[in-house]
Amino acid sequence: MHADSHLDRSITGRLKYAIALTALTLVAEIAGGIWTNSLALLSDAAHVFLDLFALVLSLAAIKLASYPASDTKTFGWHRAEVFASFINGATVFLMALGIFYEAVGRLMHPEAVKSLPMLLIATLGLVMNLISATALHGHSHDDLNVRSAFLHVVGDAAASVGVIVGGLIMYFTGWYVLDALISIGIGCVIFAGSWRVLREAAHILLEGVPRGMSTQQVANEMAGVEGVNAVHQMNIWTICSHILALSAHVDVKPEYKDRQAEVLRQIEQLLLERYHITHTTLQAECTRCVDGPVIKDLRHRPRHGQSHDDHNHSHAHCTHGPHEHHHGHSH
Repeated sequence: MHADSHLDRSITGRLKYAIALTALTLVAEIAGGIWTNSLALLSDAAHVFLDLFALVLSLAAIKLASYPASDTKTFGWHRAEVFASFINGATVFLMALGIFYEAVGRLMHPEAVKSLPMLLIATLGLVMNLISATALHGHSHDDLNVRSAFLHVVGDAAASVGVIVGGLIMYFTGWYVLDALISIGIGCVIFAGSWRVLREAAHILLEGVPRGMSTQQVANEMAGVEGVNAVHQMNIWTICSHILALSAHVDVKPEYKDRQAEVLRQIEQLLLERYHITHTTLQAECTRCVDGPVIKDLRHRPRHGQSHDDHNHSHAHCTHGPHEHHHGHSH
């Protein structure tokens, strides 16, 4: 526990350092873009804004994870990260559209850019990005949260390199239409990044199965545990980007009815090690007494005048043994 606390403090410190540097870069590029009349620099600033928000979210995720669940928020505040991501993605998506609109105007009517100051500001941004990347690199292999932040900063550095190259060409050739072309290139990167954030946030908010995970494969592996006959009525969802959850009915063989708790613990260990599912709720039932699809189909409450049986399905339970529920939480 002490080691985990120390690691969290170390990661938090590095993230705060990267946030401070990225915020300075954002201010410098916004001011520099307005001063030099460079749309490319302002576009890069929009890209920096996207990544600054991602860094803040990474820091917030660590903080929110420490907040306990309550009577009104039984999952704590973890889902707040997803809402913030969705808002950020939508905001930057609109920024990208604004960049495209302005860039088309610049292509039709190129405007002069102060190339030398633009070069200096873009170089300053690159240096800041490289310092941030160095600060985060130490933990990027061990922590997915920090790895995401590290990749964002590296993306910023690549965009800064593009602005620098464009600035050099404009300085020596006076070909100012390149400023608009660079802006469109950065706008495409922002557009793709924001769309990815929006899509992933919406998928989580709609309780989608975690990306890259096969529900049928998970059910098959659970059914392969000794003592398990089948798995059904299963739901898998994402609480936030770092917490996966699963609930299911487990059809346990009659000869294992006295060892149900042990069977369920083995399933929880499998889910944790193979799929990083840390929140599990398993319900054990005896074999040949129940049947149903692998995936649980949720239905609305019956409306007035409709038969209750039309909307719910019944479960037959063992009459010779207890009906057991097992909840697993791993961190």
